[in-house]
Amino acid sequence: MKVAALQTVSTPDVDRNLEVAARLIAEAAQLGADLVALPEYFCLMGRLDDDKLAIAEAPGRGPIQDFLAAQAKSHGLWLIGGTLPLRCADPARARNACCVYAPDGRLAARYDKIHLFRYDNGRESYDEARVLEAGCEPVALQAGPLRVGLSVCYDLRFPELYRRLCVPACDLLSVPAAFTYTTGRAHWELLLRARAIENQCYVIAAAQGGTHENGRRTWGHSMVVDPWGEVLAVRPEGEGVVLADVEARKIESVRQQLPALAHRRL
Repeated sequence: MKVAALQTVSTPDVDRNLEVAARLIAEAAQLGADLVALPEYFCLMGRLDDDKLAIAEAPGRGPIQDFLAAQAKSHGLWLIGGTLPLRCADPARARNACCVYAPDGRLAARYDKIHLFRYDNGRESYDEARVLEAGCEPVALQAGPLRVGLSVCYDLRFPELYRRLCVPACDLLSVPAAFTYTTGRAHWELLLRARAIENQCYVIAAAQGGTHENGRRTWGHSMVVDPWGEVLAVRPEGEGVVLADVEARKIESVRQQLPALAHRRL
């Protein structure tokens, strides 16, 4: 199965961001992708954290969700819709939700980001919990021949989530992200390869990658990693498509040669 991670440099303008996403999805489809993944906040990188609340949609309806469903259906592919803000019971917060759409346009799964990022090195600081409400349930789905585990950005630092997702084992783990340049340079590839190696499956990581209009710089380096931890394809920075093949025989070979999953005792 051919998969594509899309990299964007999203802006504070939702319409412009959707235009970019549509163009990249079409490019990936033309290249033969059966599954396409967008990055975290592909729809908006606002000037303020509160900007997420202004565009938050009710679950199941809204222009961003409609866009994702239409794109999946028109291209006949599985679409992991990065993330978008969805309303929750607390009007002062939203859920950072990853919605997955099937080739017929139906909503196949929704995962709400569990781990909320907080960082302060004295020069730059973020605290997602100020405007976001954390999710609580791991989510995996069957996307054609692939069992796909869903996660978002900061989740990548919590291997216990992926162990939960991989019972039964996943073929592919998805990590849409908007890693900061500072943390991404230090840890992004290392963590992605670790998650692939320890779970003996592919990882698709669609990321924001560049300097945004709000002044923030994201690390980029969208990539696909195989079950042996090898980076199959990567885009360091800027908009584009990262394409690779997910091969069942590769997963089977790694798990047969080194049956670490079968050796687990805890």
